[in-house]
Formats: sequence, C-alpha cells, structure tokens
Amino acid sequence: MQYRKLAGETVSVLGFGCMRFPGEGGGIEPVESTKMLRYAYEHGVNYYDTAYVYHNDESEGFLARTLGDVRGDIRIATKLPTWRVQKESDFDFFLDDALKRLRTDHIDFYLIHALDKNRFANIVEKFDIIAKLDKAKAAGKIRHIGFSFHDDLDTFRRIIDANPSWEFCQIQLNYINTDYQAGLEGLEYAKSKGVDVIIMEPMLGGRLSNPNEFVRRELSGAKTPVEWALDFLWNRPDVSVTLSGMSTMEQVAENIGFADRARVGMLTDEDLAMLARAKDVFEKYAFVPCTKCSYCMPCPFGLDIPKIFEIYNASSSKHDMDVEYRALGTLADACKKCGRCERVCPQGIKIPAEMEKAHKRLG
Repeated sequence: MQYRKLAGETVSVLGFGCMRFPGEGGGIEPVESTKMLRYAYEHGVNYYDTAYVYHNDESEGFLARTLGDVRGDIRIATKLPTWRVQKESDFDFFLDDALKRLRTDHIDFYLIHALDKNRFANIVEKFDIIAKLDKAKAAGKIRHIGFSFHDDLDTFRRIIDANPSWEFCQIQLNYINTDYQAGLEGLEYAKSKGVDVIIMEPMLGGRLSNPNEFVRRELSGAKTPVEWALDFLWNRPDVSVTLSGMSTMEQVAENIGFADRARVGMLTDEDLAMLARAKDVFEKYAFVPCTKCSYCMPCPFGLDIPKIFEIYNASSSKHDMDVEYRALGTLADACKKCGRCERVCPQGIKIPAEMEKAHKRLG
C-alpha cells in the first residue's frame, strides 16, 4: 500500500468508501461486508469514509463494530447530514450521535456533507456551522475539518475562501469529470489555498469500471478500465486519497493491488491523451450524469431511479435495452413529478424531466 499526507496525517492512497456495501434494500449484508473491511485493513488501507446517512443510517455503527478493535490504527471520516440540520442545536446532536455510533471519543476527519450554494447559505452560514466546527475541534471531538462538495466551480471557490480553517475537502473527479463541478481547476485551487483534497466517484458510479464498447476501444489493453481510472488520479501529486465504494471482495482485492502500484507521475503524456479521447467518446453517449448514489431513493411511487438511468445511459450504445427496461415493472412514466428526488440529487439532475425522456426512448 502507498501512503500520502492528508492534513498532516499519513493515509493510504486508497480510501474505503462505506456507502456501497453488499446488501438488499439499502441494508448491509454483514458477513461479506465484514470480510471486505478486515481484508482492506490487513492489506494497509487505513482511511475509512462513512456518513451519518449511509445505508439507512447504519454505516457508522457497522464500521465501529467491524474495526473497533483497531481504532487506533485507522482514520475515520464521517459527515454532518447538512440537509437534516434545521436548528442551531442540530450540529451538536448529529456530531455527538456520530461519536456514539462510531464508539469513539473523536472523529479524525469531519465533513460538512454535500455542500452546494443553497446549503452553504441557508444552513452553514445561517447556523454558524464553521464556528461550531472550530469549537468541536478545540474540544477534541474533531481532529480535522473539511467538506464534501457538489456544485459549480465558482461556488467551490467561494466556500474555500469563506473559511481559512479548512484543512481538506472532498470533490467528485475522474477522467470524465475534469471540467464538471469543482473539476481539475477546483482541485488546483484548493491546493493553492493549502487545502488537501480527497477524491470521490473515481468510477463515476461504476460507469468507468465497465464502460461502453466505444469508450473501451479507446483504452489501452495494458490495464483494466478500473486501473486506468484510478491511475488518472494517483498520477497527480495534489490528490491525497482516492475513495472507492467497493461492493465485493473481488473489487477490494483488485483495488488494493492497483493501489500498491500507485505513483505520482505514473502516466505518460500518451496515456493522458488516450484518456482525453475516451472522455470525448464517453460524453457522446452519456444522457444523464447519474452515479447511482441512491440519495433519491426510495421513490414514493416505486421507481428504481438509478436503475432506470443506468438502462437509459446504456441504451445510447446498446440495442434492445427496452427489454431490460420493461422487466423493471415500474417504468419511468410512473413518475408523479413530486420533486423529492430532484431536491436531494448531488448531480443536480432534473429527474422528472429526464424520466420523461427515458420513457420516450425506452418505453
């Protein structure tokens, strides 16, 4: 395992994202998930990223039960569920409850979850969250202060500049999203301000681990699509940790093998040009930027929103996706446009409008 610095701490270049454990209905299948976490720890992964809301609010507790005996060896990141904060006292409630769930007296890396311009103005500034973070850090409940982000580059810069106490941030980045949300410019801006960077969605919700045939043709067979995607990030000196939301033991073992070989400057100019061509091809066949985070679920009308978008995107390069679409039973035309999903989507997808388009294409 290779290691880098994050807010002065030594952390594994591969971070375990605790949002996509195997399980049904948002739950966690404990036997396989435990094996995955223990294997990762035994093979050098020391950074574990969870959140108050992951897996129906069960992820923090599961992580504590599984790795509690090695708490001193690992670094835990968790997040304030920003959209649940409705009054001043909620900050302390969620932080103290996370500490109880995690069975610890401190959180190594505490993030304000999924910031955008509206949440920053209407929650962070309104309830003086930054001052509360500083107070909690002074009290020893938090060791390092940061935020995760989903919005445009200008908003990202404003948030970075709003707090000189930020130590790290978490952004969505991969070889497709170089100019999306914070993008590469945001990565470089954060580092210029002394803020370390963690990467989420390196596989774009799995879409880069198994890309369509046209993207795959652009990628050299010298590495798997997964390795190319991870190496794009590890190649950069300004990336501290790359998170992977792993769902199988095979993925854990494979990604650890890739992380063992991670080096700054590992890609050639020809490699980077190849990935840029793959990006151009990918964007020709992408209808919606869904990463299957499932924040939109459950839908009150029974739609499997991430699966519908997965099929919709796949239909740009595959025939007969209408068969798989119809097998869902509840189709996109069942959407009642309530807007609940759209309000929580970190990608800003206009979900009801895209459901109309998906059904028109597939139904």
